[in-house]
Amino acid sequence: MKKETWRFIDSGEGSPSFNMALDEALLEWHSEGKIPPVIRFYGWNPATLSIGYFQKVEKEINMDAVRKHGLGFVRRPTGGRGVLHEHELTYSVIVSEDHPEMPKTVTEAYRVISEGILKGFHHLGLEAYFAVPRTDEEKNSLKNPRSAVCFDAPSWYELVVEGRKVAGSAQTRQKGVILQHGSILLDIDEDKLFSLFNYPNERVKERMQKAFKNKAVAINEVSQRQIGIAEAKEAFKIGFEKGLNIELEPYELSIEELNYVENLAKDRYENDEWNYKR
Repeated sequence: MKKETWRFIDSGEGSPSFNMALDEALLEWHSEGKIPPVIRFYGWNPATLSIGYFQKVEKEINMDAVRKHGLGFVRRPTGGRGVLHEHELTYSVIVSEDHPEMPKTVTEAYRVISEGILKGFHHLGLEAYFAVPRTDEEKNSLKNPRSAVCFDAPSWYELVVEGRKVAGSAQTRQKGVILQHGSILLDIDEDKLFSLFNYPNERVKERMQKAFKNKAVAINEVSQRQIGIAEAKEAFKIGFEKGLNIELEPYELSIEELNYVENLAKDRYENDEWNYKR
C-alpha cells in the first residue's frame, strides 16, 4: 500500500512568538486545504518558558525568575502546564480531525500521534512505552493537576522510560484540525525549572522538586551515550514515518508564508494581552 506523504519542516531555533505563530499558521493553512498534514521540528532562541492556554500567570508563574534567567515567555494556544524549552527537541503535528487514521477522541488521537515519538525513542535504543493511569488517585490528578509544571502532571498515554516521563505534549482542535505539540527532553536543569513557578512556601517547592525526580527524566540521563540534537531529529523523523506509516517530504516556507507568520507572531504572541490575559 502506498504511504501517504506529509510535509516535514525543520524550522531550527525560533523566537517564542515565531514558534507559536508558525504552529497556528500551519493549522490554518491545513484547515483551508492549502497544505497536507505536517510534522515540524523546532528549537527555541532564547530558551523559553511556555505556559498552557488556561494557566494564570500571576498565580502560577514567577516572572522575576523568568527575567533573571533571560528566558523568553509565551502562552501556547494549547492547554497543559508550564514547560521550560531549553535542552530539547520540540515537535508539532498538524493533521485534520477527519483524517481516516485519526480517532475521534482527544485521548486516542494523542496515542496515535505519539506512536511516532515512541518509535523515535526505540530508534535511539531506549525502552520507552505508554503508561496509562490506573489508580483512582492517578485518574483524579489528571483532572486536577497539583503542579504548574508540565512534566510533573500525569496524562493519558504518557511516554515513559524506566517509569519516568520523557516527553510532554499538549493538543488543541480548531477549524477541524488537530494541533499537537510537545517537548522531548535531551537534558533538564531542574533547579532552573523549579525557580520559575510560585509555591506557597520553600518547603512545598523542595518537596515537589524532590518528587519530580521520580516522575520525569531526560534522554541523556537514561541513555548509554550522549545524544545530541541532530541525532534526536534523525531518530524522531524516522519514528514519525514508522509510527504513522507515512513518508515525510521536506518543505521550506515561501517569503509570503514567512511574512504571514511574522505578522501573526507580532500581533498575537508578542502581545501582553495574549500572554498575560488570564
